[in-house]
Order: sequence, then structure tokens, then C-alpha cells
Amino acid sequence: MALPSVERGAATPLVRRPSFLAFWAGQGVSQMGVQLGQLALPVLAVNLLGAGEMDLGVLNAASMAAFLVVGLPAGAWVDRWLKRRTMIRADLVRMAAMFAVPLLWWLGELRMWHLFAVAAVVGVATVFFDVAYQSYIPLLVERELVADANGKLEATAQVSRLGGPALGGFLLTLVSAPVLFAGEAGGYLVSALCLTRVRDTETKPERVEGSNLLHEIRDGAGFVVRHPLIRRVVASTAVANLFSSITYVLMPLVILRELGFGPAGLGTMLSIGSVGGIIGALVTPRLAARIGEGPLLPLGLTVGALSVVLFPLALAAGQGPPALVLLSAGEFFMSFGVIVYNVMQVSMRQRVCPPRLLGRMNASIRCVVWGVMPIGSLLGGWLGERIGLAPTLWVGVAGAALSCVPVATGPFLRLRRLPDAEGE
Repeated sequence: MALPSVERGAATPLVRRPSFLAFWAGQGVSQMGVQLGQLALPVLAVNLLGAGEMDLGVLNAASMAAFLVVGLPAGAWVDRWLKRRTMIRADLVRMAAMFAVPLLWWLGELRMWHLFAVAAVVGVATVFFDVAYQSYIPLLVERELVADANGKLEATAQVSRLGGPALGGFLLTLVSAPVLFAGEAGGYLVSALCLTRVRDTETKPERVEGSNLLHEIRDGAGFVVRHPLIRRVVASTAVANLFSSITYVLMPLVILRELGFGPAGLGTMLSIGSVGGIIGALVTPRLAARIGEGPLLPLGLTVGALSVVLFPLALAAGQGPPALVLLSAGEFFMSFGVIVYNVMQVSMRQRVCPPRLLGRMNASIRCVVWGVMPIGSLLGGWLGERIGLAPTLWVGVAGAALSCVPVATGPFLRLRRLPDAEGE
């Protein structure tokens, strides 16, 4: 049974709105499951299946390729569909794909190509879920509450990233890595069930006579290209994601093989990093009020970029506690800066975009900023094999610094408040 109709209006706090609470709870549980699976995946690939640099590059590329391949049409399709229903179906597809991993392992048939296939299927479903998710928030709450809703959702996601890796590291001392994939599948199931409890006023958009898929894609992409602030955000985010993919595709090998910390060390690093993300999500509204919404964008990205230098320094420190401290500090400040940046830029995009273009706008952006990630993953794996881990990590440092240029040289530093409508 659906929940009663939610009273809208800025006077009603989000924590007193049953539909938002159901949505929030589902995403929190789902994120916890995702963290279990994300920790288990590199452990399974490296420790059980003997994956090397290029194997990890292909695995990460498979999980992200869908944003490049189907990202643009997904936005046009999502704008034609009911977004909550789209998210439910995507969750169920991801659940089924994740359950295949422990099943194949139990049958003794699990191979690396199975992980590639599962990653690709989950990646396609995630494209549709994420585009619908980012387009759904403005339909669930008023525009003046979009930043508050995003902050709450992001803070909860960071709590999951804090507890998930630590819990996963502990569980990996008791069970084998494939079992944790069942936890991720369960998280997707809970998300789908919670979404069935959400009530909204969304109606299926009417098709414009004479419109076609290519025309609708062009409308969304054209809005992104024409908007001066969004255009700079896309450029910075794309460069940052390209080079972070080069860095992070090799981190399991750095932590598990080169530094010998094992799954517990990987989980510790990710959990400490999530503390930075939680703090970033919580303090973003206060920072925006104090220093301005515009300046917070380049500031957040710069903090994240500077933290990347700690990763190659940790590898140079060799095995021992100092390396783990450097890795954890790098992950902490990276998460803090990136979350501050993301909360502000996503909220800005949702505020300035007309509702009819939300899906296409988000898909166009995701196609670029996530579409570069499979390229970065393959490039990271190739560079890791050709020039070694340490030089490749320094390439990531240089790219992180470069990513700050578009937003740091734009008008953001002069904008006390980011615009609420195009052209303001």
C-alpha cells in the first residue's frame, strides 16, 4: 500500500515527510550493500582470481562503459518514463546480476569474464537508475529544499561508506569474498521495496508530436553546452574523473599486493575516507552560507585534488603504518573535497534546469563525466603495466591539479549565490 499523500511546502521538514523518509531509507540500505560489494570485488579479483593491472582496468571499464555507450539515449528514455518505476526496475536487474556471483562461485565456475559480464549488466542498470534518481529529487521535494535533500542523501551514503568497508573487512575474515555480493544484491532489493512505498505526483510526460529520440537527446545536450556554469562544471568533473580512474584502478594492487595491508587495510582506508565525506556533506550548507555557494565549488575540488599527492607518497613509504596513515589521510581529504563540490554542483544543476529536461541534462552530463572513466581505467591498467605503479599514480596527481582549472578560472569565485534559473 502506498503511503499517504505527503504535505508539500517548505514549512514541512523533510524528516516529517513519509515519502522522502522511505526514499532516504531505501538509498541508505542500498548504499551499504554497494559498499560490501565494492570491497569484495577487488579482493575477489586479486586474491581469488589472480587479476593483474590490465584485468582490473578492464573490470572497471566494464562497469563504467554503459555511461559512454547508452548514457545519452538513457536520458531521453527516462524523460519519457515514470522515474520511480524506472529506478525500481533498475534495482531488480542489479539484484539479479549480483546474485549470479555467489551462485557461480558455489558451483565452482566463477571466472574473470563472469565478473566482466556482471559489471557490464550492473553498469547499464545503474545508468538508468542514476539518471532517474538525479531527476527525481526535484519531483519529490520543492526546489528550495533540493540542496537539503541532496545533503541528507549524500551524508547517509557517506555513513554507508564509513560502515560498509569496515564491516566488509571484518566479514572477509569469516566468509569468502563472493558471499558479500549477496549483501549488495539484498541492498538493491530493499531499495526497490522502499521505492514502492514512495508516493509522488509525477505523471507520465506527454510525447510532443513530431519529436524523436535524436531531437530529444540534442535538447538535453544543447542545454548543457549553452549553460556557462554547467559547461565549466562538466569540464572540471570530466578531467577529475578521467585521472581519478587512472589512480583508483590501481589502488587495490597498491594496498593488497605492494603494501600488503590485506582486505582489512583496504576497508580501513575506505572507512576513514568516508568520515571526510560525512563531514563534507554535513558542513556544506554552513560553508556555503559563510563563504558563498560559488566559491565553494572550486574550493572543494581543489582540496580533493591536493589530497591525491598522498597516494604515491604512501607507496614510496613502503610497508608499515606510515603508508596506511598517508593513504587514509589522502582518502579523507579527497572524500571531503569531492563531496562538498558534488553537493553544490548537483544542486545547482537541478535548480537551473527545466523539469522537462532533467533526465536528458543529467544523462548528457553523465555520458561525459562518467563516460571518461572506462577510458581512464583502461589507461591506468596499461600505464601500470608499462611504466609501473608509482609513475602512474603521479600521472593521476598531475591530472587532478589540471581538473581545477575550468571552475577556478570561471565566474564561481564572484557568485555569492548560484542561480536558480537559467540566465540569472
